[in-house]
Amino acid sequence: LEGQLPFPALTLGQGRLYKVTALITNRDLPGPDLIGWYRGRCGKSEEVHRVLKEELAGGTLPSGSFGENAAWWAIAALAFNVHTAVKGLALGGPWVNKRLKTIRFHLLAVPGRVLERGGQLLVRIGKTHPAFTLLCAGRGRFRALLAAPS
Repeated sequence: LEGQLPFPALTLGQGRLYKVTALITNRDLPGPDLIGWYRGRCGKSEEVHRVLKEELAGGTLPSGSFGENAAWWAIAALAFNVHTAVKGLALGGPWVNKRLKTIRFHLLAVPGRVLERGGQLLVRIGKTHPAFTLLCAGRGRFRALLAAPS
């Protein structure tokens, strides 16, 4: 029966058949905690692939060249990681679960005035705009991260 299954299996004890899987990680957790963490991630890798392909143009490769396409995919993965870090570290709260498109429309596509003063590039946003307080709070969180000892 072992050879007929589409996955690795092992017969142990009183003829009981067990599915064999391996979990390799660099995480320093006890076995039961590691298995719980692994099972709790169920479906997340498919979600990440969907976001990379649909929202970050990872599904539309620019060339027939493997190297160029690999660079394109690496840039998309980097953009995804930066987006995830910004959501968790700077925005927090309800913004952690928001999609890239939502954040783009509510925070990045905010009308403002771009100025250059003293060699610095400034973006001026009206204080009454809903994104103003969130952007200021996120900037403060980033400054705190930079000031924190590593």
